[in-house]
Amino acid sequence: MLIMVFVVVGIVGYSRLGVDKFPKVDFPLITIVTPYPGASPGAVETDVTQKVEEAVNTVSGLDTLTSVSTEGVSLVIAQFDLEVDPDKAANDIDQHIATVLRELPPGTRPEVRKADPDAAPVIVLSVKGPAGVSTRELTRFADKQVKQRIERLKGVGQIVILGGQERQINVQLDPIRLASAGVSALEVQRAISASNVDVPGGQIEMGPRNRTLRIEGRAIEAKQIGEIVVRQQGDHAIRVSDVADIEDSEEEAETAANRNGIPAIALSVRKQTGTNTVAVVDAVKAAAADLQKNLPAGYSVDVVRDNSIQIRTSAEQVLEHLVIGALFAALVVLLFLGSLRSTIIAAIAIPVSIISTFGLMMMAGFTLNMMTLLALALAVGIVIDDAIVVLENIYRFIDEKRMKPFPAAIHATKEIGLAVLATTLSLMAVFLPVAFMSGIVGRFLYSFGLTMAFAIAISMIVAFTLTPLMAARLLPAPPPEGEHRRRSWLERGSDFVYRPIARLYSGILAFCLRHRWIVLVTIIGSCASTIPMCKKVGGDFLPPNDEAQFEIYVQMPEGTSLEATTLFTERLARKTRTMPEVDSTLVTVAGGDQRQSNVANVYAHMTDPAKRKRSQAEVMEEVRKLILADVPKEIRVAVQQVNDFSIGGQNAIVSYVISGPDLDKLTVYGNRILDAMRKVPGVVDLDSSL
Repeated sequence: MLIMVFVVVGIVGYSRLGVDKFPKVDFPLITIVTPYPGASPGAVETDVTQKVEEAVNTVSGLDTLTSVSTEGVSLVIAQFDLEVDPDKAANDIDQHIATVLRELPPGTRPEVRKADPDAAPVIVLSVKGPAGVSTRELTRFADKQVKQRIERLKGVGQIVILGGQERQINVQLDPIRLASAGVSALEVQRAISASNVDVPGGQIEMGPRNRTLRIEGRAIEAKQIGEIVVRQQGDHAIRVSDVADIEDSEEEAETAANRNGIPAIALSVRKQTGTNTVAVVDAVKAAAADLQKNLPAGYSVDVVRDNSIQIRTSAEQVLEHLVIGALFAALVVLLFLGSLRSTIIAAIAIPVSIISTFGLMMMAGFTLNMMTLLALALAVGIVIDDAIVVLENIYRFIDEKRMKPFPAAIHATKEIGLAVLATTLSLMAVFLPVAFMSGIVGRFLYSFGLTMAFAIAISMIVAFTLTPLMAARLLPAPPPEGEHRRRSWLERGSDFVYRPIARLYSGILAFCLRHRWIVLVTIIGSCASTIPMCKKVGGDFLPPNDEAQFEIYVQMPEGTSLEATTLFTERLARKTRTMPEVDSTLVTVAGGDQRQSNVANVYAHMTDPAKRKRSQAEVMEEVRKLILADVPKEIRVAVQQVNDFSIGGQNAIVSYVISGPDLDKLTVYGNRILDAMRKVPGVVDLDSSL
């Protein structure tokens, strides 16, 4: 009954577990973004960045403070100690910045944001319209018909429209007509601001009832803007249309998006923090499919980028390995035990332990991700150990002591119980410390260590309960006194395999006992050789993986217009599409929160790895050599993997920080270090922030 409860809770837990690529990790990293339109990088540094840094530098728990000043935008990055709560750090920074708001230029307002790994888009949609439709109309359609529909879905956080242009009524003042009417530009601006409003009008008492009034003066059409009175001169009213030309147009583009060389409206969908990526993407796809059925002729909504594909592939591969590992473990048990009944009794511990672990994972708030699935895959070969030890002892009591299965199960389990408990606790002692490692790596391995401990602990409970129960019911009784049990063909086959292995092991053991010093020296030499061998093997947090996608990061010189950045980046994308392994490209310009018109990104989606000869790494290297080799030196480009934890900018795997008070000396030292690093084998996409 106890095991049944574990299994039922595990099944319920599995249905409620989220699916993601990595565990949910809160980085104590806070960004302060301050727009300062029209200011040069030097002015941004002096007027905004330095003052924000002085305020933030006094916050407790601060580890490092870095800043980047670009044209019109100040970015300050505050990294705190891992023990600091990110929410508390953000609140502290808000309070400290409030003390210097008066010192900042008028109109500037710093935005404090937590670095959220879930802020990366999980899916990107492309909205296209019929030929001849204006960008303004297509933007309005994408906003009203697509964005608002998807925003209501469960788990969807923010949707950013890229490449769109909202409607804007432009008032072009004529200096000659202004002078003729004796009206200043400031008067026109004030008249439009005062008249183009919707304000509450108070209440009117009408007997026993009150009526709420609202003054609706906001202009809807360009003609209404022109009718606004700027000044009344006797019986003659000077209107906006008398001194200006009114144009119903669209706002100046701040972002751009091209899909396969064709301008498009891209909708970047971000999920809410802690929600299930796969579930959110499935909901968005279903909503997009429903929209597609009811769209007007010529309009379409397509999926351009789906970040859940890698999550699904990784999860499916690990689950497949988990099932295959369980089957092979059962086959090995069958091969050496030589009994189908004993194999079933021992092997049942694998699914029961794994399924029951899902319930504990749900209670701990974990998800099915690379770390927890890796733990489950490793646990497959471990959870069966306790059951095999208990089962073998029960079998020995039946075969050697001639006990019936039921009393044999009780006495054998009692006899071996302490040893099994010690083995289980020693295994848990190996994996539990992994869950409490320090640093960012420790945050990722927290769910790995606990999941392993959960599975091992449940396997011990299964070995002490379910295994004796099944053994008492399924194992055959001993033969009568004086008779020998007839051995099955499986047992004879098992002996045929096991006996040569036993003879080989006995010979090796005898040799080791006769030559103990040789064995001791060999062991010491093996242990000593691990240090140099580990240095040559190298290490990484995650193994290289072909995700069938990569990015080209482009940063043009400061002051480059949106159109120029789009034109240059699209040239790179067009060359990238000529490669047979590249399926499609999506160019986004000024897609980050800072809206930098000189920063662009080319997302390249590749064909399935099984359908191409070259790997993702080989294709990326060819892009560096053939496509980016001719890029001018003043333009910064990098071919990089799609980073799951990006906060914008280039995703450098290794970065060094050089600090000092003199910017000129930093430039000289930085260039020297760059020249030295270029000589290091394997270094690519080398760049600096200067």
